[in-house]
Amino acid sequence: MIDVRRSAERFTTETDWLTSRHSFSFGPHYDPSNVGFAVLVAHNEDVVAPGRGYDTHPHVDQEIVTWVLEGSLVHEDSHGHRGEVRPGLAQLMSAGRGVLHSERNDAPGADRPTRFVQMWLRPDEAGLDPSYAQREVDPGAGLVPLVSGVPGLDAAVRIHTGGAALHVARLAPGASAELPDAPHLHVFVARGAVDLEGAGRLDEGDAARFTATGGPRLTGAVEAEVLVWQLP
Repeated sequence: MIDVRRSAERFTTETDWLTSRHSFSFGPHYDPSNVGFAVLVAHNEDVVAPGRGYDTHPHVDQEIVTWVLEGSLVHEDSHGHRGEVRPGLAQLMSAGRGVLHSERNDAPGADRPTRFVQMWLRPDEAGLDPSYAQREVDPGAGLVPLVSGVPGLDAAVRIHTGGAALHVARLAPGASAELPDAPHLHVFVARGAVDLEGAGRLDEGDAARFTATGGPRLTGAVEAEVLVWQLP
């Protein structure tokens, strides 16, 4: 099965400092037919104004992956972790049995909006010790794994969800990559546009959900950056 979701179909939350577009039901936005995909339960694209952001709030038993597209995001949590996440850094916060954290666009000199994609997954076990990791990634050519819980698939960061991995593909026009053959694939166009085998043209903000369809081929229609989850 292939399910294409267009950018304009996403739920949107807007405040004076935030525009957040949700691929699944999130917060006050609820659609019983769209509450996640496999173990992926949130997939939000956020734009946060300079000097603003999410103040301290709790999470429990979630694997939270963040990929910054523009600007930077300052993370602080109740277990003493602090980091500034910028483009090219893969970040994972494993909430485990409980953590408080904040995420703000307030690094020294921050003077422009920060745009990032944040994704939440269910871990294999509840009540794990909270942990935090951020690692530099060289996207290079083709499909590059950012986080992985797939045996034998190395990535910058290990995730506590078996069979799940996030890849990034940066494609020039006409360049292509073969996506993993996984039980589920979630393909999100973060920038540009692509042609995706079986789904057709996907523009910025569009997504496609594949279930038991093999490994499709992804080709850049223009310069593009694509986030691909392979899921159990």
